[in-house]
Amino acid sequence: MNVIGIVSEYNPFHNGHVYQINKVKEMYPDSIIVVAMSGNYTERGEFSVIDKWDKTSVVLSHGVDVVLEIPFPYSNQSADTFSYAAIKMLSEFHIDTLVFGSESDDLETLVNTASVQINNPSFDNLVKKYMKQKNNYPTSLSKAIYDLTNNKVTSSNDLLAVSYIKEIIKNKYNIKLEPIKRSNSFKTLTGSGNIMSAYGIRELLKEKKDISKYVPNDTLNYIRYIDYDNVFKFLKYKIISSKDFLSSYHLITEGIDNRIYEAALKSNSMDEFISNIKNKRVTENRIKRMLMNILVGFSKREASSFKSLEYIRVLGMSKAGRNYYKSIKNSTSLPIVTKLERGVTSSISYKSSYIYYFVNDFDNVDEKNKHVILK
Repeated sequence: MNVIGIVSEYNPFHNGHVYQINKVKEMYPDSIIVVAMSGNYTERGEFSVIDKWDKTSVVLSHGVDVVLEIPFPYSNQSADTFSYAAIKMLSEFHIDTLVFGSESDDLETLVNTASVQINNPSFDNLVKKYMKQKNNYPTSLSKAIYDLTNNKVTSSNDLLAVSYIKEIIKNKYNIKLEPIKRSNSFKTLTGSGNIMSAYGIRELLKEKKDISKYVPNDTLNYIRYIDYDNVFKFLKYKIISSKDFLSSYHLITEGIDNRIYEAALKSNSMDEFISNIKNKRVTENRIKRMLMNILVGFSKREASSFKSLEYIRVLGMSKAGRNYYKSIKNSTSLPIVTKLERGVTSSISYKSSYIYYFVNDFDNVDEKNKHVILK
């Protein structure tokens, strides 16, 4: 039996994801599929358009066996931090193969790119050199990689794959890598048949256009419209009312707190707000992560306690997943929980969940009483 790991956000779960799961089942017929999934918050500093419980229900219906939640302190983070948590969780569940989408489908280049970041002593110095030239971190990273390898890795899923591979190399995990060629890139706004990128689908949602061609019917039933201009009102209030404390929030560096405050005063929408903060050195995704930390109240002090993963939360399991879970639950180095428990899980898990439902005016879900979904 193969145990296949997938890292995903399913924001939203769409026909491309159905294709990936079916492809895995075709390649590995007798397999357990374990997914490490971001919950209500995603790696790009956004709310998920489907809440984590509905996402779990949908993916279990489409053939996934175990769904693990990447917690807020790791999901609302850069690719490396996001990947650290995801790969750690999957390794604890003893996966033997990691399957991931790739624009290039060039495993050798991806592995070489990851290896140079870990093993070449010149790499960090090159990144620092480019950052001193006022490039942002992702651009500096790309320039350093190209200098050392002549490889250009710029596509979103390939960059995430490099982060996954770095974690596997650093920790010497015995995990095989299996890329699946993507039919489109992350920011594709046109579909290929009935497949469109999650980004493209979210853009259609913003414009309140029909997405039914690109998602399964069960996904369509659960999708929620995120009104970021309404979210901005809550964020603006918090920024203005806590001006002196902005620098205490995670990822807020010296000087950017004043920029955020001034931008909040003169902006009237979320897009305008982000545009007024953004500059050459700070990416839009990093800004959105900062703003989400302010909204949730995730401080630098609290973030310092999340240097390493402390537990693994299971959101859902199929019948086969339950049997597999029983076979490995006593051989993991981290506690596995199926419900948030005081003393085991952190206050940020409760807080971020309640804020997700409240700020978006969704029906509240009581995290303390939510148990694993069984199918």
